Amino acid sequence: MRRLWPRGKLWEYLEAIILALVLALFIRTFVVQAFKIPSPSMVPTLLVGDHILVNKFLYGFTVPYTDNKVLALRTPDQGDVVVFKYPKNKKMDFIKRCVAVGGDTLQIKEKTLYVNGEKVPDEHAVFLSEGGSSLLKGRDDFGPVTVPEGKIFVMGDNRDNSNDSRFWGFVDISEVKGKAMVIYWSWDRARKWPRFSRIGDVVR
Repeated sequence: MRRLWPRGKLWEYLEAIILALVLALFIRTFVVQAFKIPSPSMVPTLLVGDHILVNKFLYGFTVPYTDNKVLALRTPDQGDVVVFKYPKNKKMDFIKRCVAVGGDTLQIKEKTLYVNGEKVPDEHAVFLSEGGSSLLKGRDDFGPVTVPEGKIFVMGDNRDNSNDSRFWGFVDISEVKGKAMVIYWSWDRARKWPRFSRIGDVVR
């Protein structure tokens, strides 16, 4: 009986598929990973329905079963938009902007951000509601606090609607997965239509 696939040809296809899977797994684990934005906490920088690529090698790789980072090009810096494990539930990923790093003293006065006593330009921040709430104590006025070494303080750009370090504390650098790079796809759920103008935008 004639074979449908010669053994050599079949093995070539299997090798190609296995190699592609290994490369995809390697890239996803160590180089670039895709994430979808589910909430408005980073408006206007990132909208609900934006799909982004995250640079995972910039801050180094976490050694399995440890908190150690290796081969890091640098640590998160003020202004970086970072993806990290949510400190209250490590199974969830959050995305926020790093506003202060280890050793910095941070304070918020009437929604204005100060780091080390200097007013931060904060060009990406927006404020979409007036006044405060007893449920949001610390949202508009916070600190001063000093960020411990090895940790960062993060906030959403949508400052009046963001669950961030003001409410649950610092993020350990070992829990940071990577830096947001670019929007590769964006879907407007309300209009049920792609936001073509956002595709290819660099996340700043």
